[in-house]
Amino acid sequence: MYVKEVAVQNQVGLHARPATFFIQKANEFKSSIWVEKEERRVNAKSLLGVLSLGIVGGTGIKIIADGPDEEIAVDALVKLVESGFND
Repeated sequence: MYVKEVAVQNQVGLHARPATFFIQKANEFKSSIWVEKEERRVNAKSLLGVLSLGIVGGTGIKIIADGPDEEIAVDALVKLVESGFND
């Protein structure tokens, strides 16, 4: 299991469009991936799950992965979040 914390950089947070980019990236990996905000953990490959967290700009989240490509998956998702979804 591999975990990293990151602060959401973009103003609007993970609403529909950025969440879609996040989920598409998460689905590129074989590992099971979760997003955790406070004490709630959801499947990072589920749009409804990610949207249900209500992540706004400046919020700290944990990205957690478990599987064969867990480190690459977490690092790629952290990079996407840190970019503000502008890549």
